[in-house]
Order: sequence, then C-alpha cells, then structure tokens
Amino acid sequence: MSVAAVALHSNRALPWLLLLYAAASLLHFAHNAEYLAEYPNLPPSWSRADVYVAWCCVTALGVVGYVLYRRSYRGVGLTLLSVYAGLGLGGLLHYTRAPVDHHSTMMNATIWTEVVFASLVLINLAHIGGALSSSPLGRREYAHRRH
Repeated sequence: MSVAAVALHSNRALPWLLLLYAAASLLHFAHNAEYLAEYPNLPPSWSRADVYVAWCCVTALGVVGYVLYRRSYRGVGLTLLSVYAGLGLGGLLHYTRAPVDHHSTMMNATIWTEVVFASLVLINLAHIGGALSSSPLGRREYAHRRH
C-alpha cells in the first residue's frame, strides 16, 4: 500500500476511531464515577463530579486536537490527539492500586475497552504521522506551520 493510500485510509478512519474511543472512555469514566467507592484504593477525596469533570477535560483536549488537525495545523493537532489517546492508557494505572482480580469483571471490561480503543487511535495517528513525515508535501506543510 502506498504512503498516500495509508494516509487516506487513516484520515478517513480517524473520526470514527476517535468517536469509538470517546465512547469507551466515557463508559470507563462513568463506571468509575458511579461505582467510585467500589474501585479498590482510589483516593476517598474523589467525587462523582470530579470524575466527570476529568473526562470532560480529557475529551476537550481530543476535540481541540481534532479541530486543529482538520484546520491544517497537522503537527499540533496530531500531538494533542496523541496526548489525548495516550491518556486512555492511564486506565491501566488502576492496576498499580490493586491487582486485576481485585477489580470486578465490569471494571476490568471498561478499563480494557478504553485501553484498546486508545491504542487503536494511537496506531492510526502513527500511520498518519508517518505518512505526513515521509511525503515531501507533508514535511513542507509541517515546516510551514512550525514557523
């Protein structure tokens, strides 16, 4: 598959993957918020509202990144989108507080669903970034936007 074909395919998939990841992330955060007391070893100072506000902040980062990317600020947009997707791997931090078997089946399912979709977004972004950096037009556009 040519670099142009990979870029086209990845660009077409990006909004759908972002929507799926956002939904998976909302599922995980909502489960965290609604069952906060049941998640092992989370700080007792956290509230339902704190969890929902955190999701809104994380998601806003993704929205801003996507808007910038679509408005031809490709480098900045891809960077923000990468940070957004990378935050989706943060659900794995639950396992630093307690092992997998101390979490319910639903807790593990929401954590891993978010992680899988975040990983798919990161892989897709890597394809887009690779296509942009290997194409003369992409390098020129990126260099133009940096100055």
